Amino acid sequence: MYRWWNGLVDRVSQTVTLPLLLLLLFGAASVIALLWYFFPRWVPRRLPGMPRWRWRSWRWPRFTWPALRWPKWRWPRFTFTWPWRRRKKTVPAKEETVETLEPGSEEVPEVPVADFVSLADRLAAEGRFAEAVRERLRGMVRELIELRVLEHSPGLTVTELAAVAVARRPQVAAPLTEAGMIFSDIWYGERPAGAEHDARMKELAGTLSAALRTPVGAAAR
Repeated sequence: MYRWWNGLVDRVSQTVTLPLLLLLLFGAASVIALLWYFFPRWVPRRLPGMPRWRWRSWRWPRFTWPALRWPKWRWPRFTFTWPWRRRKKTVPAKEETVETLEPGSEEVPEVPVADFVSLADRLAAEGRFAEAVRERLRGMVRELIELRVLEHSPGLTVTELAAVAVARRPQVAAPLTEAGMIFSDIWYGERPAGAEHDARMKELAGTLSAALRTPVGAAAR
């Protein structure tokens, strides 16, 4: 056993010098140490496997007949309605296109007089008498427009329209003048409005309606 070992060492020493042999041993030790330190990262997770051959078994082809569906026969429907049982055609009701009136500026929108009166009553019930007075004056001017005493002019205020109405119909001068004074005292003179002002505007609106319904010749007599 010692002979072959000694012979091996002798052959290696004759082929490789001692410094080179030490360098090779040091390199091998370094490689082994690195492999041991980073184990098992360098080991492949999956080894390449051999290809698998799969033989497909032969099968007889399947022949399927198309599904036949017979048509469904339906008897025709005959409908007959007696003349006295025919339904009357319902006429769709006309949609109300009345603009929802809200307290706004002094201009008079194109809405019925009843809307101004309803809004004024609601404002008076809420204690907003100044706005109620304004809406009642707007309702009075709107009544003049509906009776064609005035023409609708979006650029004019209620006080300006009232002045034009007084010039055209002298019989409406008294209620319109007093209503305009109440409105000016409250809105321009900053006078506090109360329930008495709203009640007085109601009376003046009724007086104006009565004067407008009276013929011009009868009022002159």
